[in-house]
Amino acid sequence: MALWGGRFTQGPDQRFKDFNDSLKFDCAMALEDIDGSIGWAKAICEAGVLTLEEKDKLIQALNELRQEIADDPHKIAGEADEDIHSYVERRLIEKVGQLGKKLHTGRSRNDQVALDLKLWCRASSVKISEALVHLEKTLVECAKRHQGQIFPGYTHLQRAQPITFSHYILSYVQMFERDYKRLQNALDLMSTCPLGSAALAGTAYKIDRDALAVDLGFKEATFNSLDAVSDRDHVLELLSCASISMVHLSRLAEDLIIYNSGEAGFLELSDKVTSGSSLMPQKKNPDALELIRGKCGRVVGALTGMLVTMKALPMAYDKDLQEDKERLFDAMDTWHSCLDMAALCFEDLKLRESKVESAAKGGYSNATELADYLVSKGIAFREAHEIVGRTVLYAIEKNKALEDLSVDEFEKFSQVVGGDVYECLKLENIVAKRDIKGGTAPRQNALEIERLEKLLASR
Repeated sequence: MALWGGRFTQGPDQRFKDFNDSLKFDCAMALEDIDGSIGWAKAICEAGVLTLEEKDKLIQALNELRQEIADDPHKIAGEADEDIHSYVERRLIEKVGQLGKKLHTGRSRNDQVALDLKLWCRASSVKISEALVHLEKTLVECAKRHQGQIFPGYTHLQRAQPITFSHYILSYVQMFERDYKRLQNALDLMSTCPLGSAALAGTAYKIDRDALAVDLGFKEATFNSLDAVSDRDHVLELLSCASISMVHLSRLAEDLIIYNSGEAGFLELSDKVTSGSSLMPQKKNPDALELIRGKCGRVVGALTGMLVTMKALPMAYDKDLQEDKERLFDAMDTWHSCLDMAALCFEDLKLRESKVESAAKGGYSNATELADYLVSKGIAFREAHEIVGRTVLYAIEKNKALEDLSVDEFEKFSQVVGGDVYECLKLENIVAKRDIKGGTAPRQNALEIERLEKLLASR
């Protein structure tokens, strides 16, 4: 059913209808459209447009339609209606007759779709928030299981300094915690209700828009009708949140792919998140992680596309805005599935402790500690840096680790080195000394795990 047509002498070309209609994707907002319609029925009843009996009859019919949609949500997409608004209105008229035509009094599809989309964004954001918390909890549990485990720390993909595996895992918790906070901020910014803005100038009916906003779960009504019907900042913000978070997920996936490789062999992924080869029977491929890494571009592309759509868009509503939904719906679904899959990858992850400790000992990752040792003996750091550099070069030539050099060999480069140097070169002592807020020391990891457990439990 078209919601317009009196001004036209002929119907649309089928090719235009196929090009223009949006029901096949905006049907995802069916329940939101019904919620908004119920709220509007109450508001126009208060304004004297509907009697109490008419309002109750409309709400009953809308609730019946809600149940029908819940029972078979995929049926709507195959209907011939232009969009979800025309579908709901047609079905409502089928149920209550001419009364159904009164519901749209004072309302436009412009403020209607703005409302539906905000409601959808809000519900989706709550769902994503839960997935972020679940992933954070999973990572914290993993960090807790491996407290104190020495792990090689890298910069430039070169072994740098020893850290703990817990410290490494908790670094990603910080990223996802920021993602969570960004999402809560986006939720707060979308807490204004556009309904009542009509097409662009505001409705002529005496609607208590703030009461309507609260009824629909918002803090208050929007302050400008032009902005309200054309605002898609909440879409951009969600796509931005999704893109940043997907970059974090992609980085995590890349790390785990490298650490799972035969060359590193630091960990082994569960059979639940890997697949085999149709040709090579020995293969165990990290497909879940590779897909997370690949889907990052898909979400970032959605943000880029939406930014370009909004660029230079004239005030107020333009049909270009119909392009907001498909990429948003896909991006949010993708983000959610990747968060869920990342958590699954950690459920049965096996850390090869002897392999990571051996890697942490290699690459002269205790060289910085040797420089600090020389500083403690009164040598300026820049001079100590030079001495240790020459010592490492010597150790490489002799194919020895620093801790395997004798005191006599150390003394070739500095006379201040004594037998106490060996304690400072032990990896467990190196990480334990980084006992400051944010440091890699096991004590600091334990404190951070405790803090995060309390924080996440409160959500």
